Amino acid sequence: MIRLDSNEISFPNPLHYDGHEGMIAFGGDLSVERIWFAYQNGIFPWFNPDEEILWWCPDPRFVLFPEELKISKSMKKILKNNVFTFTENKNFKEVIKNCREISRKGQDGTWLSDELMESFITLHEFGFAKSIEVWQNHELVGGFYGLQIGKVFCGESMFAKVSNASKAGFIHFVEAHKNELKLIDCQSHTEHLESLGARMISKKEFLKTLHKNNERR
Repeated sequence: MIRLDSNEISFPNPLHYDGHEGMIAFGGDLSVERIWFAYQNGIFPWFNPDEEILWWCPDPRFVLFPEELKISKSMKKILKNNVFTFTENKNFKEVIKNCREISRKGQDGTWLSDELMESFITLHEFGFAKSIEVWQNHELVGGFYGLQIGKVFCGESMFAKVSNASKAGFIHFVEAHKNELKLIDCQSHTEHLESLGARMISKKEFLKTLHKNNERR
C-alpha cells in the first residue's frame, strides 16, 4: 500500500491500483485541497481518529442512480402528510456536528475528526459541500451532507433523531435534483440505502461516470 507525501497532493490511480479491500493509500493530510482532489478522483478518507489517515476507492461501489429511486407506500404517506420540512445549506455546521455525535449501532466512536470536520466546513463555504436539513416542529431532527462533483453527489454521512427523518430527507433531495444529478455515491453498502434503490456497480463504471459528469475537472 502506498504512503502519501504530505508535501505533494497526489494519489495512485484508483483505476489501475487495487488496494486491500479498496484501501489504496495512507498518510498525507486532510487539507481542503487534498480532500477535493481525492473526491474528484473517486477517493475518500475513512479512518479512526487514533489511526493514520486511510484513503479508499472500493470495488464494487455502492451508488444510487436518481431514476432508480424507490419510495415505499409508507414513505409516500409521510411525505404527502408533510411530517417533515426540508432545507438545503441552512445549517451545515449543525448537520455535520450531529453526524459526528449521533450514536450508531455497532460503532463505539466516530471517524469524523476535528480536522476533517473543519475541512468539510471550509469546502461548504467554498460552495463544494452541501447539507440537507430535515425539520420537525422547528427542530433539526435529521439530515446529511456531502460533496458535489459536477453532476455527481458524493454522500458522506447522515443522522436521524426521529424515525424516517434521514430517509425522508434523502428522498426529498433525490427528487428535487433528479434532473441535474446523474449519480449519488453512497460509498459503502447499507440496508437503509439499499431499500431506497442503491446498488453496487464496478469501480470502473463508477469512475467512468464520475469523470464524465465532473464539470469542474
